Amino acid sequence: MASSPLSSPVLEKIVIVYGGELAQDVAEQIKAKQQQLEEEKSPITVELRSAGERPKALVDYCKNDKNDATATAVLFCFVMQTIENSSPTEDGGITLRFFKRKTHPESLLSSSDQQLEFQFCVLGLGDSNLLMDRQTTTAKDCNQVAQELDQRLASLGGTRFMDICQADERTGLQPVVDPWIESFWNKVLVLCKKI
Repeated sequence: MASSPLSSPVLEKIVIVYGGELAQDVAEQIKAKQQQLEEEKSPITVELRSAGERPKALVDYCKNDKNDATATAVLFCFVMQTIENSSPTEDGGITLRFFKRKTHPESLLSSSDQQLEFQFCVLGLGDSNLLMDRQTTTAKDCNQVAQELDQRLASLGGTRFMDICQADERTGLQPVVDPWIESFWNKVLVLCKKI
């Protein structure tokens, strides 16, 4: 039986991974809310990252030994945009295809005695107008990319930090996105106060 660490790793970094121009705008809004953390004097840093940048590096963040006293936890926030016919953006497709590989073991993102927990949340951005404008579409939902990524990360052993959020540009993004961003930071602040 493996020994449990004396204390769990401290959350020190949030990586916001965005796929698409609209997703980048929303990711920047999420990062802008970091001011709340600065008021709380939290050591958490926020990094924006395009979904097109080496997705394997995301998994490598969790390869630290969680029994190491200097180990730090990372929270991944994916902001993924679905475009025409349930397709990801070019950048978003790189990350989605990486995680959907059938060669990945089911425990790829699972925490173990030697690996940190892969905590994630997914915010989906879509436009149901794109579904209605097409006579022939195989898309089931305007946020299909976010749904697929959320399900796949969980099936690979990742831990949801928050439930998936799905915003539709046709009905307005802000009424859904703004409360989700507020809830995200509130949850992070609660976590920081426990430390």
